[in-house]
Amino acid sequence: MTKLWNDPADFRAELIDGFVAAYGRYVRRIPDASGVMAVDGPRSGKVAVIIGGGSGHYPAFCGYVGPGLADAAVMGNVFAAPSSEQVYRCTQAVIGNAGALYCYGNYSGDVLNFDMAAMRCQMEGQDVRTVRVTDDVASAPPDQQEKRRGISGDFFVFKIAGASAARGDTLDEVERLTRHANARTRSFGVAFGGCTLPGQTEPLFTVEPGRMELGLGVHGEPGVSSSEMRTAAEIADLLLDTLLAERPDGGEARAALLLNGLGNTKYEELFVLYKDIDRRLAQEGVRIHRPVVDEQVTSLNMAGCSLSLLWLDDELEALLDAPCASAGYVQSAL
Repeated sequence: MTKLWNDPADFRAELIDGFVAAYGRYVRRIPDASGVMAVDGPRSGKVAVIIGGGSGHYPAFCGYVGPGLADAAVMGNVFAAPSSEQVYRCTQAVIGNAGALYCYGNYSGDVLNFDMAAMRCQMEGQDVRTVRVTDDVASAPPDQQEKRRGISGDFFVFKIAGASAARGDTLDEVERLTRHANARTRSFGVAFGGCTLPGQTEPLFTVEPGRMELGLGVHGEPGVSSSEMRTAAEIADLLLDTLLAERPDGGEARAALLLNGLGNTKYEELFVLYKDIDRRLAQEGVRIHRPVVDEQVTSLNMAGCSLSLLWLDDELEALLDAPCASAGYVQSAL
């Protein structure tokens, strides 16, 4: 149950206020936009990377604003898309003379409102492109990837977009590389318990004792199916059987990995699970590059985890390795 709130209607505004107060070294608030921007923006000659979606997923989305990552993040209410006006105002705060890229998870409300904002910017002569994250293998079959949801794979796609823009790539190139990263990112998750919205007393869904949900969403949705609870080793095999079924042609041997906690699963538990994931990928001949075991795309206090793989090539690996700094993720050059 979500316990810390004053008025549930003010939850988004108050969390943004608190976030900016704590992390003013990275961000400042965008007035009347329900968003934050990098303290050094806008920057002339640099593509502005603008991310966003509903609140409740920290560090997505405001936690990814900073050097080498996004230039701004716009946030709706909990699990709700920001309005087109908020997206537009956020864009105007950070767009320079090199255009902007919108990047967000593929959900109908976000698509509608970001597209409306992009159209308005384009009518005013500003070049704005869009890449929607579609990494969730549970939400549509492989031949309909464009219909899939964006879940924890947001982390990798945002990282590639931010690194490309930070090194001075053109908007065409930032868009190309971000699409390339999205096309090579796959995620699948399991849930052990639902989350509770601020001000509510009951979770959005419940899981029977001894069961788990497969193919969860990050907006409080249950899985697409359920199963008996399994051991960590069995869950590792379940996650990897699902993801390796879509391993790219050619059997790529390099992958970046995120084992993502959803908000109410202990890090110690994630490390127990990661041990078995690491073992299985070694058996499959996959070299894991810069593994991350962390909470990166949460769902308030949902219990569970998701696994994301980004299948690497040389240009994606170089961008993944580029340094960045934000409240939610810091990567050195090492």
